[in-house]
Amino acid sequence: MSLHICSKEAMNVSKILVIDSEKCNGCRACEWACSLYKEKVINKSMIRIVKWPARGVEFPMVCVQCEVAVCEKVCPVGAIKRNEDIGALEVDKDACIGCKLCVYVCPFGGIYFDTEQRRVLKCEQCEGDPVCAKVCPTEALQYVEATRANMWKKRAAIERITELLQIVFHPG
Repeated sequence: MSLHICSKEAMNVSKILVIDSEKCNGCRACEWACSLYKEKVINKSMIRIVKWPARGVEFPMVCVQCEVAVCEKVCPVGAIKRNEDIGALEVDKDACIGCKLCVYVCPFGGIYFDTEQRRVLKCEQCEGDPVCAKVCPTEALQYVEATRANMWKKRAAIERITELLQIVFHPG
């Protein structure tokens, strides 16, 4: 099982976005739903399905809502702030100057740049009710209660991400 956890247990956040890439069939329903919900178009999703056919990998990539968020720290205008109610990092679209520093420093590739509007796009967890999880037909995306039982899932995610990084940077 390959799981990826998004959100924070250190805060009083009761739910987290859990991604099981082994269940992902690459249908892109999450991308379409996200884009329509947040941007009212189909091609500007905050979640992206990364397909690597040679390795048989299809992995939903999304902001993991890091506890120590380098995107937030590097933003020169403070456009990225944490919503304490839901734990998600949110972008003030009016304050964003489009410098892309957050895109460059994100270790997970979870922030995207909108070339038309000259601003960044990232998952903000749909005000605490992620539409991507609602539409996922395989339940590869789930927004679930954050409990101690989720700790093993975090370990599995770290192991899988480490494996993927090894494949990317040390193919062989």
